[in-house]
Parts: sequence; structure tokens; C-alpha cells
Amino acid sequence: MDGTDTDKDQTVYTPEHLSQLDYQRDLGDPGEFPYTRGVYPNMYRGKLWTMRQFSGYGSAEETNHRCKFLLEQGQTGLSIAFDLPTLMGIDSDDPLSEGEVGKCGVAIDSLEDMEILFEGIRLDQVTTSMTVNAPAAILLAMYVAVADKQGADRAKIRGTAQNDILKEFIAQKEWIYPPQPSMRLVVDSIEFCTKHLPAYNSISISGYHIREAGSTALQELAFTLRDGIEYVEACLEAGMDVDDFAPRLSFFFDSHNNFFEEIAKFRAARRLWAHVMRDRFGAKKEQSWMCRFHTHTSGYSLTAQQPANNVVRTTLQALAAVLGGTNSLHTSSRDEALALPTEEAAQIALRTQQILAHESGVPDTADPLGGSYFVETLTSQLEEGAWEYFDKIDAMGGMIKAIEKGFPQKEIQEASYRHQKAVERKEEIVVGVNEYLSDDTPLRIKTLHISPALREHQVQRLQTLREQRNHQAVKQTLSELKGAAQSDQNLMPFLIHCVKEYATLGEICDTLKEIFGAYQEPDF
Repeated sequence: MDGTDTDKDQTVYTPEHLSQLDYQRDLGDPGEFPYTRGVYPNMYRGKLWTMRQFSGYGSAEETNHRCKFLLEQGQTGLSIAFDLPTLMGIDSDDPLSEGEVGKCGVAIDSLEDMEILFEGIRLDQVTTSMTVNAPAAILLAMYVAVADKQGADRAKIRGTAQNDILKEFIAQKEWIYPPQPSMRLVVDSIEFCTKHLPAYNSISISGYHIREAGSTALQELAFTLRDGIEYVEACLEAGMDVDDFAPRLSFFFDSHNNFFEEIAKFRAARRLWAHVMRDRFGAKKEQSWMCRFHTHTSGYSLTAQQPANNVVRTTLQALAAVLGGTNSLHTSSRDEALALPTEEAAQIALRTQQILAHESGVPDTADPLGGSYFVETLTSQLEEGAWEYFDKIDAMGGMIKAIEKGFPQKEIQEASYRHQKAVERKEEIVVGVNEYLSDDTPLRIKTLHISPALREHQVQRLQTLREQRNHQAVKQTLSELKGAAQSDQNLMPFLIHCVKEYATLGEICDTLKEIFGAYQEPDF
């Protein structure tokens, strides 16, 4: 999917295209403002990107096994996917959970599940990314509780909670509460992490889901960074100092099929964020200016037809991410258009990263495409387009106001529609889908199967938990949480108390709904 208005008829790019480019102002050496060429001087010569394969399915026991398998295969960080009921803040025994328990990630109903998930994995010795948003503060509370039970020093806890509720309203649509109380939970968790988890990234501001919903590269870049601006403004309004929390903000981008455009997008993101933080917010620390990000190769681009082709797509997308200077990377598995990855498919995806890291020579030079007439032109075009989107959203009163008007949603819908029509007209070729079709019997590959009995297993575990826990303590902590939600107190300590008494995810979310209400998207 094309994301810029770059002239496709432009056959060659020359020094003339860079006549306005100033090296020190617009590029700088790697590790120097505005970080276009990377946030660290040596980039991968000093330390390779973190290889963080997204994993999570079925029960906590099954996901624990997958995490340990990937660590044994050389993965250097964990990334946990949660099932739909968990993402929506409901327990596995809720009628709405039927048919969804463990299907798109691991089922987490209580601290007991989280303890099982990380059994045998020291949280002060591994970084963990948790892809969860509306109930992110609660899952973070569970993570902290597990670390406390392990005797880990909170100052050594590293990782990321995605915690980006704005992109849920824009693209993924997995929300619980209205925007304002949702933002309060985000700010409370950022403030808590700043004070108590100094090595932990309190949020991963995510463009991935925006892109997977059909946006262009430019829209992904602009809406993601403008969401970041909204979070910074909310933290400042809460009385926080920008240089206290900004160094632990992180981002999460998609890597799609247009190879050079993706590289340019990553470079533009660093330059944009550096100027936003220094010039718009007056941040003084260099760490506050740095756009550090994780990249996930595109699931949207993978096809059920000729699934072996997906290995090639993922490899090119991973290479673009590395050439663009990503700080960590997930490579999608060949079978993800069909099901959650099998162990074999996940291993191949990890090996893809390892081959790039150790056999390609790509990590030997920081920003090897820096100075390319084409790449620098694309970088500047994406940057200029993003500033234009910032101005439009600022004029609307900010991103929340823009969301309430349906602006980013409509932009993405229109882009997705244009792309689909282009595929149907064969103006854009998708190999194996609208061209180069195979008359052979489709390749049959083994896919991961989630047993329907899993829900029964989770329901039984919940029933036993509710029988054995301290009922009075659960009631008391939930009552205290409700009172805190009616005040301006930071909710994180109250959430930690709740989960340590084994209040369930659904019970905690329902308690907050009594104060915050539940969100219903308006018709635009």
C-alpha cells in the first residue's frame, strides 16, 4: 500500500532533490539530534535490536511453554498477546467470552494466571512487552505483583505495556471506558512507572494497528506521533515534568511492503519526534528527544493463498525495519493469515531475524542508506506530510477532539477503500491473490488448534479461585478502588492491592465501569 504522494513517474533521484537538505540540521550523525540516522552512535555494532517475537495463545501454561521455547531458540525479549476477553476486560466465564477464550492470545483472568504465565521466568532478568490497552493498568498491576512475589527489585523491571488507548478509538476498537477516564488510567500508569519502575516503558504509542486497519504509511506516522503529543500534553496537565517521563515513552510501528517508503517512515519518525519534544514541549534531556520504537512486520500483508510467499514478504519487511533503525523487532509467521503461529512457523520467523543479524552484514553500518537521494527525499516528504496532519488535528482541538469528530477514522477508511479498489483493478499486484495464481492444490500447512475445552479449564480455575481467596479482602480492595476512582488519586496502587488479593480482571473492570461508564462509539 502506498503511503505518500511521491511521484511514481520519477525515474531517478538526483542531488537536485536534496538541494535544500542540510546535513547537520536535517540528519546529523547517528546518536545526534535530530536522530534521523538512529538514536545511538554505533547502532547495531554496539548491540543488536531486541528480537521480540509476539506469542500467546490458549492457557497460561501453554504460553509459558512457548515463551521458554523462544528464549531457548535465541529470542532476546518476550512479547505477550492476550485473548479478546482479556483485552475487553471480561473474565473467561462471562457469557460474552464464549468462543473467544485463548483464541487470539493467552487468557488472563487473575493474578493466578499471570503467575503461571511467568513461572520459571525471572522478571528482573527479561524484558516483556504486553500488548494490551484498555485494561493495561490492571495487567501492569498483575505484572508488578508477580515481580514482587518473585522478590525482584522494581527498579530492574524492564519492558513495555502498550497502554495506547487512543489508537483503540481510532483503529482497533477494543475499548472499555470513554476517552477521558481512559486517558486518566494511561496517565496514572505513566506517573506510577516514572516513580516506581524507572527502567520500564510506561506506554508503547502504536501505529501498527492504525496501519493494519488500512492507513497509508503517512497516516500511520502522523496519527501515531500526534497520539504521542496528546499523551505528553495529558501528563503535563497532570503536573508531571516532561523530562521525568518522556525518556520512557516508546513507539510501535508496522513494517509494510513498500521497502524504501518504510525505511523513510522510520527515519522521519525520529526526526519529527525530536523536534516535537525539544521545540514544542521544551524538553531538555536528550533522552526525551529520542523516538525509540519496536517494529512488527505486517500481518495485514500476509495471504492465506500461497502462504509460503509470506516468508519472503516478512523478510523484506524485517530488512526495512533494520535498515530504518528499529530498536526491537517481531517477524510475523508464514501461517498467520490462517491461524496463530505453530511452534515451527514461529521458529522460522525468529530465524529470519537471526539470519539478518548474523549473515547479511546489514548491522555493520549505522543508517547505510543515509544520503540516498531517493530515501532522503521520501523521508522529507513523509515529515512534511505529518506536520500538515499535526496542524489539522491541532486546529480541531487535539486528537481526542479529532477522534470524536471521526477524522482519523474516516481518513483510514478512505485509504483502505482506495487500496482495495486498486487491488481489484490490478493496479496493485498481490502475488498469489490477484496475479500469479496457482492452479495446483493449495499448499496444506499445519496450523495451531485451540481446544474448545480451554474455556472449561479457565472457568473451573476461576471457580476454585473464588472459593479459596479471602472474600472480605477482595470486597475491601474493590471498594477502595471505587473510592479512589471518584477522587483524583493515582489508581495504580489500588489496582495492585486488588490483584494481590486475587480480584479478577472482570471484577476490577466492572468496578471502574460504575464510576467511568462504558464507551459506545457514536455514528459519524
